[in-house]
Amino acid sequence: RQQRVRGQTEGEFIDIDAGIDAMIARRAGAAPDTRVYCRYERRSRDMSVLLLIDSSRSTTERMRGSTSTVLEMERLSTALLARAMTDVGDAFAIAAFCSNGREDVRYERVKDFGRPFDAGALDRLAGLVGDYSTRLGAVMRHAGNDLRSQKSYRRLLMIVTDGEPSDIDVHDPDYLAEDARAAVHELNRDGI
Repeated sequence: RQQRVRGQTEGEFIDIDAGIDAMIARRAGAAPDTRVYCRYERRSRDMSVLLLIDSSRSTTERMRGSTSTVLEMERLSTALLARAMTDVGDAFAIAAFCSNGREDVRYERVKDFGRPFDAGALDRLAGLVGDYSTRLGAVMRHAGNDLRSQKSYRRLLMIVTDGEPSDIDVHDPDYLAEDARAAVHELNRDGI
């Protein structure tokens, strides 16, 4: 969040109060204070991040040119990002998702907001297995409800996925992509 910093010798705009004080000092015959500018700076972090990991069956496939699966790379990148967010002090949560039709969307909590990223969270992250399908829109809406409860200035939903939306009850190839697009717009209206 940006904060206004007053009393600067250089800046983006003039501090009206400091400018008036400088003019009064000048007319009174005193040396005016030259710190009459303001600028905006980012001085503190105020962000909550919810990281969603795709744990569908397609993530169990090996990556091209590698012996690692997509899910292994997702777990590794999530662990690195979690360590960085812990060091910076941002509030974050981690969840995994997969689906088996509209009625069976699974949302597995790895780490909740306000809980430490400790050995238990690492064990839950390492224990993720890929199964079922990918229905992004529904899980994004559910994750949005978790993020809405956070009182931070910025709320970010990150999805680590192989990018293949699919499910057993969907026959139109564009349906799930459009549903995810609609979910993104709904979350954006709420400041996420």
